[in-house]
Amino acid sequence: MEKGVVYLVGAGPGDPGLLTVKGLSCIQRADVLVYDRLVASKILTYAPTRAEMIYVGKSPDHHALPQEEINLLLVEKALEGKCVVRLKGGDPFLFGRGGEEAECLLEHGVSFEVVPGITSALAVPAYAGIPVTHRDYTSAVCIVTGNEDPLKEDSSLDWSKIALSANTLVFLMGMANLGTICIRLIENGRAPQTPVALIRWGTRPEQRTLVGTLATIETYARSTNFANPAVIVVGDVVNLRTKLSWIEKRPLFGKRVLVTRAREQASRLSQAIEELGGEAYEFPSIRVVPSLPEEAEKLDGALRRAGDYKWIIFTSVNGVIAFFDRLEALEMDVRDLKGPRLCAIGPKTAEELRRKGLRVDFLPELFKAEEIAEGLKGKVDAGDRVLLPRANIARKVLPEALVEMGVLVDEIVAYRTVQAESPESGERVCEELKDGRIQIITFTSSSTVTNFLKLVGVESIPQWRDKVKVASIGPITSETAEKMGLSVDIEAEEYTIDGLLQAIARSV
Repeated sequence: MEKGVVYLVGAGPGDPGLLTVKGLSCIQRADVLVYDRLVASKILTYAPTRAEMIYVGKSPDHHALPQEEINLLLVEKALEGKCVVRLKGGDPFLFGRGGEEAECLLEHGVSFEVVPGITSALAVPAYAGIPVTHRDYTSAVCIVTGNEDPLKEDSSLDWSKIALSANTLVFLMGMANLGTICIRLIENGRAPQTPVALIRWGTRPEQRTLVGTLATIETYARSTNFANPAVIVVGDVVNLRTKLSWIEKRPLFGKRVLVTRAREQASRLSQAIEELGGEAYEFPSIRVVPSLPEEAEKLDGALRRAGDYKWIIFTSVNGVIAFFDRLEALEMDVRDLKGPRLCAIGPKTAEELRRKGLRVDFLPELFKAEEIAEGLKGKVDAGDRVLLPRANIARKVLPEALVEMGVLVDEIVAYRTVQAESPESGERVCEELKDGRIQIITFTSSSTVTNFLKLVGVESIPQWRDKVKVASIGPITSETAEKMGLSVDIEAEEYTIDGLLQAIARSV
């Protein structure tokens, strides 16, 4: 059996967006993922479903596995011929004991590679608006471990040199020793009035910052129960926070937002949430799949006689994509669509059609089936034929309204929307909701509501409902939620993703 390889990967300080591209690549091909306590749960979802997940996290009062056993675990899994990713918070070689693990691997003849990560010593102050160096304040920064007792006689830290080594000092893992760290620094020459910032859960929605001085910060921390995990920053650069604090000013700062859209569509909403300062937690409750063979055959027939239709009405981006997938499969293109006029529901659907080289003839102001039927009056006559390619679960309001107008409607399933994920994932998300780690749930269609509640269980609603806000893209989605026992707190005025985001930003 060939030996495997071990990648010592830094996962960054917490924000999943700060994971490096190379780190992501390693995780995506891992056979075994050995991970620490502070690794963001979203990062773990990047591993293959086949990967063996092994938790070896350490907290101040509990170690899941002693370091020596972690070292040997990496060796054992690699000798089984597996690709092993040792995933650590921050950077593996900065107080991450990655050097010890690398030495053990070398001793046993196991190949390894180090993938550096963004260290919390730099990223966490930056997210709090504190640059650790600044040409007007300091050109040096000293990073110190904070979990060594500063008062022990055999300390490896030379406090007489550390105290004055740089204007900026950053202590990691030091909250348990905060008082004695401050005492040591004052005893060795730092002024009691030196600014100090404590940043807890930096780069995450839970990020909180407490500012004081060497003389006062311990009292402040004790009175507010400020605890690990936290980064301690000492120095004049702390004063820059009043000007440079940036993420805390964004409307969704401190909010973890659940995205229930299909995975293929979630990225745009997730990116927008993060641009507003929140953290997107993707939990697709639906997925989009091709139509059944008999349904595809019906759409193929409609495409071959496209000239028979007065209008083609597209109700979603997915409908446009599925439509053109079939067009390509038939070796046809837009030149074969001469004749029918085009209606699009929503600006994104219209944009997708424009990308295909087609001009939209009618875009209703309100994106509801009732409004579309009303808007088509005078544009379509009795006896005209209309093609409606859309999802298997689409509402019947639009075709029924058109039929009442005497229109001949060919409603064809162009794609199918089905439930995604597994019950186990639903249980995991349900626990996150119960624990208050998710503050907002977003629903972008009725199907996201129904499938989400199937996955987490309608019976669980009372256990988490008062801890989260529910945001809906429009009245139809809200009505579905209400019927299933889930009241809606936020509803978009414009029934689009942008409208939903605007409504959420106004409400928090």
